Formats: sequence, structure tokens, C-alpha cells
Amino acid sequence: MKKIYLAAFALMGALSAAAQDTYESGRLLGSDLNGTARYVGMGGAMDALGADISTISSNPAGIGFFRHSNISLSMGVVSQQDAKKFDDLSKTNVSFDQAGFVYSARISSGSFINVAFNYHKSRNFDQILSAANSLRGASQNGLTYDKADRGIYNFDFNKQGEIIGYEGKDRSWSYSEADYMNANALMLDPDDASIYAIDADKYTFDRAHRGWIANYDFNVSGNVNDRFYWGLTVGVKDANYRGYSEYGESLVDKNGSCGSVVVGDSRKIRGTGLDLTAGIIVRPIEESPFRFGLSIKTPTWYDLTSSNSTLMENYSDYGAWDEGKSNESYDFKYYTPWEFGVSLGHTIGNQVALGAGYMFSDYSASKNRVNKGDRYWYDDYGYSPSYTDEPMERNTERSLEGVHTLKAGIEVKPVPEFGVRLGYNYVSAAYDKNGVRDMTLDSPGVSYASTTDYVNWGDTHRVTCGLGFKTGGFNVDLAYQYSTTKGDFYPFQPYAGSGSVGVSEVKNNRHQVLLTLGYTF
Repeated sequence: MKKIYLAAFALMGALSAAAQDTYESGRLLGSDLNGTARYVGMGGAMDALGADISTISSNPAGIGFFRHSNISLSMGVVSQQDAKKFDDLSKTNVSFDQAGFVYSARISSGSFINVAFNYHKSRNFDQILSAANSLRGASQNGLTYDKADRGIYNFDFNKQGEIIGYEGKDRSWSYSEADYMNANALMLDPDDASIYAIDADKYTFDRAHRGWIANYDFNVSGNVNDRFYWGLTVGVKDANYRGYSEYGESLVDKNGSCGSVVVGDSRKIRGTGLDLTAGIIVRPIEESPFRFGLSIKTPTWYDLTSSNSTLMENYSDYGAWDEGKSNESYDFKYYTPWEFGVSLGHTIGNQVALGAGYMFSDYSASKNRVNKGDRYWYDDYGYSPSYTDEPMERNTERSLEGVHTLKAGIEVKPVPEFGVRLGYNYVSAAYDKNGVRDMTLDSPGVSYASTTDYVNWGDTHRVTCGLGFKTGGFNVDLAYQYSTTKGDFYPFQPYAGSGSVGVSEVKNNRHQVLLTLGYTF
């Protein structure tokens, strides 16, 4: 068993700046396929077809197709039936998904100006994640030890007698809250003032995600002679993420099993964001209903607060404390990447509607921003009270990828009052297979981290279907969506000299049933 000797001195670096890491911020990227039941039933492929309020945030010009005012309300249930129940989060949860209206005003024959507002839940975080696998010659505290062994920081005591990782005279940004708990509760031998690394032979992990990202979209749109459609949407986002996880390791030494360690972590991310979306739709041939659309969305500029309450319980034969604690709260900024879209739409009489779309967003270009309070710094964004976390930005470029979204849908109306819909929606992997939550970075995003786990999620496939009924001004629409994503779970990053870190395949398979009630007047 390796050990590091300590000499006490009294220095303590203050946590004066704040930023988030690549994988924690990555929860805010992208969106679910959600909105009205008609939009979901067609796989979201309505950006060029228009006349559905859910296009307000994908191609705002779609609102320009409305010829009458409309109100709509959507709700449903989301189910994750193959998950293991954890932390009282039900496998099936009710969701309020959409509410909005469009006011349409004719300004001339064939031309309209419309205004609209829509709320929709762009992300539903409700999810249960579980993983378990073997470890050999590795452990979470082994990563803490390895960072010191490689000189990334130096262990020493602060004035309170706690083990702190220092870089020079100040606390190292590479010394995380997870390192702090490992070093003090588990790794310090009070008898000889040495730090020991303790291996594990297996781990278990469970997390219950909760919360949402709510979009509040304000739109102005119109059309010119039923040939050219335009739209602009101002989007306000309300982010509310909550997660509770439990991570356990079975520890071993040369004599065999020597106990275990369990980490319970509660995490909240809350805040608001702002973005703009602009779009056009063109019907190039007057005699044909075929049209194509183009859209562009700015980054979402988030102002966020993250907080954690973490408890490490030491049930082993080693360490100085029975438990370690971490409670931190900090503000940070996060800027998502630009998004670009192109779409096609065509109708055959009043019986068939066909839609297709493609969207691209380079997730590797998202930015974690370090807050500096009232002090202003100059970088690519000019003078700002925050600046880019450059080490974390390089890790984001390494770990995240450009994301491609493909949509296709069809609606068939055998009679004017009844429609049948089918759709498919594909989203390419946002994470590189070799991406890593790098806890060795000299970054505030690492310093505040109380956990080390991460998932490299793969492609998402969504299959949808739906029915629509209309009588007079009322419409009732029903949709079903099955979504599946697989990923690789890592309890912590592989590190130099570690043995085998068991990577677990995890899944996020969801069933959604969605009901929309609407009225046109």
C-alpha cells in the first residue's frame, strides 16, 4: 500500500471563483421531443409544414401559417418501466407539457401578422440511473492519491487540521470536494500522519434525476401572399434540476475485504436563460404546396446557481473520520452553442402531409464561464464579470461532439375530421466515446465537484405515432413516443497506474403518452 507523509502548515486558498464542469453543464444541452401531440406524433417534422404552435422554438416562421387564432393545452405521462426504483422517484410520472395561444390578424388578402406565446417543457429530467461493476487495482480514492503522486497538487494541513491539496501557496483548482472527503475521511492514517490509497473490488451506483427546463416563448410572425413566411421568437428558459445519488465501493487490502465507503450526493442546478430564434419558410412555386424552411437559434445564455450537499460514510478499517461532508453553493454562467436547421414540407390535397427536417448544433463549442463578482475581465465576449474556463473548455472540445438531428413524419386524413400520424426522430451522440470527466484539470469546475461519475451517452432513437380528431373549432390529439438511448457509465476516470475500471452499459428507455386539447376561433 502506497503512502504520502504530511508536514503541517497554515495556508488555505479561498474558493473565490465558480464554474461548472463539462458533464454537469451538459445536462442543459439539447431538448426532448415534446410539445403538442400532433407535433410529437409526427416526430417533430413540422418545421416547414407549420400551423402548429410547437414550431415556435424550432422554426418560428411556422406560426405564420395560422389563419385563425388558436389556444392549446397538452399533458401526459412519462414512464421508464425497465428502471430500478430508487429514492422514491416513481417509474411513471405525470407531466404538464405545453400551453399556448396564437392571435392571428389579417392585414391584406393572403397576408397575416400573428403573435403567439407558448410554454413547453423542453427537458423532463425525471430519470432513474443504476450501474454496478467490478474494480481491480482502482478506486475513487485512488484517483485522489494519483493526482498527488503525479504532483498535480501537494497534500498538507490547513489551520483547521484538514487535509487540503495545494498548488504553490494556494489551494489547487484540481483538488475537488470529492478529493477533500476521500483524503480526510478515508485516506489519512491518524497514527502516522500518512495518506494511503485503498483499492476496491466493486462499485454500485444509483441516481434519481428530477426537474425540468421550461421554455417560455414569445413570437411574432407573418406571411406575404401565402408564399413567404417569417418568424422571430424570444425564448426564456427556467432550469430546475435536482438529483440524488448514492455511490458505494467495496474496499480491499492485502488481507481481503476491509469494509466499504458510501457517498450520498444531492445536487441542484437552478437558473434562467435567454435565446433568440429566427426562421423563414418559402413556397417557391405558386402552383405547388411544397415549401422549405431555414432557421437559426442563438446560444442560450444561462445564469445559474449550483449547490450540493454531500456525505461520505466510512465503514472501513481505515481513515481518520467516520464521515466527510461537503456543502457548497455557487453561481456560474453557461452558454450553449448555436443551432441551425433546414426543413421540407409538402401536402397532397387535404389528405396527406409530409415533413422532414435536419438540425445541427456543435456541443463542443458550449462555454463554461467563471464568475468573478463585480470585477470585469476582457475575453472573446468583451469586458464581462465572467470569463471562459479555458481548461474546462478544452475538455468540452475533447468530450462533446457536433449533434445532428433528423426528423421525418407523415399525417394521413382519410376524412377531414380524423388524422393518423407516424414519425421518427434521430439525435446523434453528443458525447465522444473517449470523452472523460477530467478531475485533473486546473479548473474551478473540478474544485467544486463532489462526485466523479459520468456517462458517455450514445445516439437517441425516437419512434412516434398519433391520432387527431376535429369537430367544429375543437381538436383532440393523442400521441405515443418511445425513446431509447444507451451509454457507458464510468464511476471515475481511469488514471495512471490503475487496474481495471468496470464500465457499465446503461439505458434511458422512455414511453410517453401525450394528450392535447385545442380550440380554433
